[in-house]
Amino acid sequence: MPAESPLTRHRIDACFLGPYGENNNLLEKLVVEFLRDHVYWRRNFHPEDPPAISTEASRHPDYLAFESRMRRELHQLSASLKKSVPFHSPRYMGHMVSDLLMPGLIAQILTLPYNPNNVSEDSAPVTVDMEVQVGLQLARMVGYVHDPLRADCAFGHLTSGGTLANYQALRVALALKAFPVALRSAGVPDLDLPEDDWSAFNLHPHKATQLLDDWLTWLAAQPLRERKTWRQRVQQERLEYLGMLEFFTRHAQLRVPHVLAPVTAHYSWSKGLKLLGLGRSQLQLLPEQGMRLDTDALESTLEKCRRERQPVLMSVAVLGTTEYGTFDPVDGIVAARERAAALGLGHSVHVDAAWGGYLATVFRNEDGSLRSRDEVARGYHAFPAPEVHAAIAALADTDSITIDPHKLGYLPFGTGAFICRDHRVTALLSEEADYVFGGASATSYHERYRGLGQFIPEGSKSGANAAAVYVTHRVLPLDHLHFGRLTRQTLLAAESFHAGANRFADKMHGRVNAIVPFQPDSNLVCLALNPAGNTRVANANAFVHRLHDDMRADPRQPLQLKQFFGSMTTLRPEALGDTEMRRILGQLGLDVATLDGVGNGDDRLVILRHTLMNPYLIDHENGISYIDLYFDYLASRVQQLLVAHDAA
Repeated sequence: MPAESPLTRHRIDACFLGPYGENNNLLEKLVVEFLRDHVYWRRNFHPEDPPAISTEASRHPDYLAFESRMRRELHQLSASLKKSVPFHSPRYMGHMVSDLLMPGLIAQILTLPYNPNNVSEDSAPVTVDMEVQVGLQLARMVGYVHDPLRADCAFGHLTSGGTLANYQALRVALALKAFPVALRSAGVPDLDLPEDDWSAFNLHPHKATQLLDDWLTWLAAQPLRERKTWRQRVQQERLEYLGMLEFFTRHAQLRVPHVLAPVTAHYSWSKGLKLLGLGRSQLQLLPEQGMRLDTDALESTLEKCRRERQPVLMSVAVLGTTEYGTFDPVDGIVAARERAAALGLGHSVHVDAAWGGYLATVFRNEDGSLRSRDEVARGYHAFPAPEVHAAIAALADTDSITIDPHKLGYLPFGTGAFICRDHRVTALLSEEADYVFGGASATSYHERYRGLGQFIPEGSKSGANAAAVYVTHRVLPLDHLHFGRLTRQTLLAAESFHAGANRFADKMHGRVNAIVPFQPDSNLVCLALNPAGNTRVANANAFVHRLHDDMRADPRQPLQLKQFFGSMTTLRPEALGDTEMRRILGQLGLDVATLDGVGNGDDRLVILRHTLMNPYLIDHENGISYIDLYFDYLASRVQQLLVAHDAA
């Protein structure tokens, strides 16, 4: 097992409630302390006010009956929740969830009784600013400008999850893409506008942002009456005002833009295009090489779009695919965009880093600068591959990013995040509601976003989530010496798991063929298996399904009967490409001709998927490797299935 310094271990040991509830006293002490503090706050708001609930109320039959019903339902809830999946345990290696970081958990519990609504500072005077600060914290982590005094400072906000963050990315990109067309249609003078609609619709996002800034500066210089007139004229030419049909009818030389994404992209992109009215047909899924987007295919697609005068809204890179944890070549995608933009096909680049975003912490120094690959690589066997380091380094050159604190940030669900490179584009999203956002005009970055609801998709949102993320990032700053110590443990576990998988394959040779189908980029490792001598994909899939049945939650059985929890996914020819699919099937001894394309589930290969988030997978304190225990269990279960199969 890799060596671990006491400093690393002790810092991590203070972070979680723990697999055994080891930090229960600390959690209980802090929750009780701050619950009492909340009660004192209530009592001291206006101490001259008499108590509204009398001391005799607790003895009334109705009060006692209500308390009884409440206790009964809460006890039943508590009993039912014992059937939940034990995400806290090192024996859980399934989906993208683990134990919760105590700073965030306690901060959320502490904030919930105050019930702030982060739509504006009127209903959340404290936590709105925390949410804005979280955006800056995440911007720093990915390399965006994070100084609010800079005109081009980034902006971020929390969402319910990565899906809504991806919707926001589409919304921002479309608003920015269409705005220069609206300026031309409105006939705004004194600005350096593109010569035609095609050029206006296909500006580089940097140029479109600068044009937006020029427009706002010009508008502010106009007399009040003319300012109102010009603003209304431009608004009435915007796509958001006209709607998709009217906008593209008025600008007949333009077509609805495409979104280019890897075939492994999350289904939220399909949902988002439907939601915005762009249409699912505009989503072009591109092939991959080794589970990473094929940049040659991207270049060819962009060139085809340019020739056919087909606009592109954005290219999407995935930093940590949901199924495989692989990183797309963000640097190559950015370079392809720059070449296309130079030829008149400007578009945005968005990175869906819902899973892999927090891995950027191991690449950041305390001052926010990027560490070299050699610096990052110390202590690892292979991480990071040069391509992974290049992808992380290129995040700063993208236009927007999705990150999920409720995944690798170890925070409660309901905390996704959207970050855009330049906050000035949010002016295109602004909604006005006097009853919510009234008051003096903003004179600074933080004042601007006190009316947060103007810029985000939600109308109401929990300030407790913002407090949870903000406090966590303050306790564990997003660099390699703090939060990065935690993510480092998961990456070391992934390397240990990969080595264990290779030993397992050697040990089981002749009984089952086992491979890691592609080099892991993150802390998610897949394993493909096939009984020795079998050549049919359907039989291999059935075998892996039986293995997975023993590793998934079953509320009909006590949890303690399960040794380990895992998940599964599939390898599809359309995602891998013919060459890679043949390679993997060949290594497993499977006949590619047995891939059944009739839609019965055997047109793909079922594999086991392991998300290695738990920092105690390698327990140095007790000298236990749950990874070794897992492969011992897997070997035993495989042998049992093979014996049962032979007996049948």
